[in-house]
Formats: sequence, C-alpha cells, structure tokens
Amino acid sequence: MAQITKDTGIIEAVQKYPQIIEIFQQYGLGCIGCMAAHFETIGQGAGAHGIDVDALIADLNDCIAASGK
Repeated sequence: MAQITKDTGIIEAVQKYPQIIEIFQQYGLGCIGCMAAHFETIGQGAGAHGIDVDALIADLNDCIAASGK
C-alpha cells in the first residue's frame, strides 16, 4: 500500500519518513531546505521542477517499503 501520494505535504512526508530525503536528493530536489516545502505537496514541488511525479512517488514508496516502515 502506498504511504505517500502526490498530495502528501513535503515536510509531512520527510518528518514521517526521513529515509526518503536521499530520494529527493537523487531527483535533484532540494525541497527539504526550501521554504516552499512547508506548504507545498510533493506533486507541486516535483511539477515546479519538471520532475516525473509518478516516478518520484513510486521511488519514495519503494524506499519506505524497503526500510520496513
């Protein structure tokens, strides 16, 4: 079952699953240090940077599943 969707808040996701920070970095997203992360969803952040939202979400959820959380 997916833990994260494109409508999940960036900060909410990172606080709950800190292991996903590495995935954001792999996609070139510095979302964690960005003020917009406090009010943007993952879908909005990825869209603003031209990132494939579905691929990002899949990788984030794979990371969470692999960590057993």
